[in-house]
Amino acid sequence: MKAENQVKRVAFVFSQGPHGTSAGREGLDALLATSALSEDIGVFFVADGVLQLLKGQQPEKILARDYIATYGVLPLYDVEQCFICSASAQERGLAEYDDWVLDVERLSPDVLRQKLASYDVVMTF
Repeated sequence: MKAENQVKRVAFVFSQGPHGTSAGREGLDALLATSALSEDIGVFFVADGVLQLLKGQQPEKILARDYIATYGVLPLYDVEQCFICSASAQERGLAEYDDWVLDVERLSPDVLRQKLASYDVVMTF
């Protein structure tokens, strides 16, 4: 019998780019809040979400008022299971890029889906 207060495995999926939407910031806020309750968190960057991890973004240059999320803080919150879709990176011309703001493991879409399926709760931003 499963204990009622057992902490679930939670995955956060970031699929939107850093500009024009607050989804990245909202997702990061939710992720950091969840990190206080669960030690088993996975973070996945897919589609335009891979752009969240590029260094040197300057939102003021495009008059963006949205806060650019700072994913580099995740290790400070003991969030270390971070993955990026290799196909999404390749589709955006980032196949060889490796200077992300966060240490991420590249996964093929099939492996990423399998890993994501192992989580109890999936939140998408």
